[in-house]
Amino acid sequence: MYLGLDLGTSGVKALLIDAGQKIIGSGHASLDVSRPHPGWSEQNPADWIRACDAAIAELKASHPKELAAVKGIGLSGHMHGATLLDAGDQVLRPCILWNDTRSHAEAAALDADPHFRQLTGNIVFPGFTAPKLAWVKNNEPAVFAEVAKVLLPKDFLRLWLTGEHISEMSDSAGTSWLDVGKRRWSSELLAATSLDERQMPSLVEGTEKAGALRAELAVSWGIASGTPVAGGAGDNAASACGMGTVGAGHAFVSLGTSGVLFAANASYLPNPASAVHTFCHALPNTWHQMGVILSATDSLNWLSEISGKKAGELTAELGDVLKAPSGVSFLPYLSGERTPHNDSAIRGSFTGLAHESSRAVLTQAVLEGVAFAFRDSLEALKTAGTDLTRVTAIGGGSRSRYWLKAIATALQVPVDIPADGDFGAAFGAARLGLIAATGADPLAVCTAPRTDATIEPDAALGGAYADAYQRYRALYPAIKGVTA
Repeated sequence: MYLGLDLGTSGVKALLIDAGQKIIGSGHASLDVSRPHPGWSEQNPADWIRACDAAIAELKASHPKELAAVKGIGLSGHMHGATLLDAGDQVLRPCILWNDTRSHAEAAALDADPHFRQLTGNIVFPGFTAPKLAWVKNNEPAVFAEVAKVLLPKDFLRLWLTGEHISEMSDSAGTSWLDVGKRRWSSELLAATSLDERQMPSLVEGTEKAGALRAELAVSWGIASGTPVAGGAGDNAASACGMGTVGAGHAFVSLGTSGVLFAANASYLPNPASAVHTFCHALPNTWHQMGVILSATDSLNWLSEISGKKAGELTAELGDVLKAPSGVSFLPYLSGERTPHNDSAIRGSFTGLAHESSRAVLTQAVLEGVAFAFRDSLEALKTAGTDLTRVTAIGGGSRSRYWLKAIATALQVPVDIPADGDFGAAFGAARLGLIAATGADPLAVCTAPRTDATIEPDAALGGAYADAYQRYRALYPAIKGVTA
């Protein structure tokens, strides 16, 4: 048996698979996000430990014998979070999360140093880790002075699991401190934020062993002490391992809290000006590119909250047949945007509203707005050297066939729907745990699921969607002038 632990923004999932990669069972525990000021987003790392323990307890209650047979553990987690520890490994402050934009000024200052884009292959986004440390230095100098280690969220869980300060390439690539082409920390970039390599975890590949389970936890969970823990991956790379998106030309579109258009690459293809993320993959000698939008299902959840209707009820009102855009447009920039704008200050909007703009019209506009944001990412990927011919849909929002039809038509590429199953980050983490424990061939393990259905672009609505996308594109510069 192999265990995958995925630390998400909203909860921790523990997933158990057997040697044939059949899912045996899972456990889950919820997490909350603290937003003490506009643009801030934080979590208490102690809550991650409590949630992980609770998820394992649920799994142990339902599958005690299978959990006892675990031979390898893999980790996945939300990226970019700044978890700051003192010399005694005590947490110094709440973790600043990936969708926190307070460090926009520090990010711009670091990005003005050409070495950052040159070595990392990426813009220094406000959500990345390095500008968060610059913000702490500028605003909480007493905290900064005590920082002995900076860990990413999943690697804080690893510290609890193993007692080791270790990270891996895919997650570390999102810090703005990693030389992404050479897959190693950059002393030059660390020095630019008044840090050095002693304050960083050591690095392994995601498929390698990165510590062993502590005896105390092994006894509590009924797992053998010393069970190897894999390097693992950041959440998107872990999802890619779960989906088999590891070979050049393979891609997925993820409709989660945020939205990701992810493409695997066999070589390092940076193009920071496109605002595409170019990161190391979890597998050795592979990389990936992705366009990231900050509010995907979060946009629909926002509409759900203010309308008093569940998200599924809102999408059900649209029916199954794709409609032509109504003329109402939605910009999904509820917490700023990454690809292609790199704009933490921009905010969302509806335009084209009229007396006849019903709730269903607003829902349709939200789905289309997110689809057009993915189109922005597709165009950015093209300028970065990656041209996609089809994508596979994952994430909670992919349950809406209407939304997938809108995305296929907006992107003008087929969208594949995998057969029923859980192929997300926890599954990818479990696969990495299997590889680390057995030495299996990563490509033989990280295969793609069977395709259950394919949604083709709606040819009859292609022109209407193209026109609506051009309206959408024209809105950002207009809105920026009054919201940023």
